[in-house]
Amino acid sequence: MATRHQVRESIVGLLYAQDIGNSDIDRFVDEIFEEKKIRNRQKEFALSLYKGVEENLEEIDGLIDTHLKEWDLKNIGNVERAILRLGAYELIYTDLDSAVVINEAIELAKKLCNETGPKFINGVLDAVQKAKVS
Repeated sequence: MATRHQVRESIVGLLYAQDIGNSDIDRFVDEIFEEKKIRNRQKEFALSLYKGVEENLEEIDGLIDTHLKEWDLKNIGNVERAILRLGAYELIYTDLDSAVVINEAIELAKKLCNETGPKFINGVLDAVQKAKVS
């Protein structure tokens, strides 16, 4: 059975694939989840995250973009963008603890991005979380 961290990593992979032009990725979601042993309640969690990001992508991107100081969302790496989209979705649209969400995003960045990725992800998601609170 997959952990929530593994679920998030899979979602980042799906968002990344979609972002680089694999528009048919939705057809393979069930297969990918099965391959990663994402089943039952974890599959429900995974689908809620993936579909949630998809359904709210425009708003999520706008929110992220307002917190990118010297960057533009289109000019950051695809993996970083996928992690930010998932993290922002979880912060804004779920009741998950914001510290857990941000920590999970940082851990994903440590694994999937270059050495500056975790700090960048932390800064942007922290700003998103603070904007949500105020």
